Amino acid sequence: MILKGMKIGWALTGSSCNFEYVFPEIEKLANKGADLYPIISYSVNSFDTRFGTAEEWKNKLRNITGKELIATIVDAEPVGPKLGLDILIVAPCTGNTLSKLANGITDTPVTMACKAHLRNQKLLVLAIATNDGLGANGKNIGLLLNMKNIYFVPFRQDNPKEKPNSLVAKFEKIEPTLIEALSNKQIQPVLE
Repeated sequence: MILKGMKIGWALTGSSCNFEYVFPEIEKLANKGADLYPIISYSVNSFDTRFGTAEEWKNKLRNITGKELIATIVDAEPVGPKLGLDILIVAPCTGNTLSKLANGITDTPVTMACKAHLRNQKLLVLAIATNDGLGANGKNIGLLLNMKNIYFVPFRQDNPKEKPNSLVAKFEKIEPTLIEALSNKQIQPVLE
């Protein structure tokens, strides 16, 4: 019950094919009494995909967390100085978001929330889902693995035959990753 009452920011980015794996983890933490604050990227806010409409996912997120969504850069900026989260997770975290975090680009609600959170020496957990993790985004993963206060949910190649550069977090390991990060430890092994 270590997460009960903890203020946890949960940011979602546009890997909508992974929402079916991520939402049960959000529900799990909510059921354990975590105080969840939902943050969404522009794509989550507006894209309808074959995996569901934006409105369906947003309503589900509101229902689970009981809170309104942080969906603009302006609304995300106070995450650091005013909201006082204990920890922030980005799950799923796309390659686009990874590259922006690694290179200090703050042009979405999620990247602004991460920047605002990190500037206060707070903990950030990333659960990656990127088709180019072993390609163009490999360098960004390497940079972020070496940064203070950033932790990764263990990840793996999800389809090495057809998508050899694709990496996806083991979303079922989000909770133990958060617990380890709260002790300033990277859960091991990172590569599974």
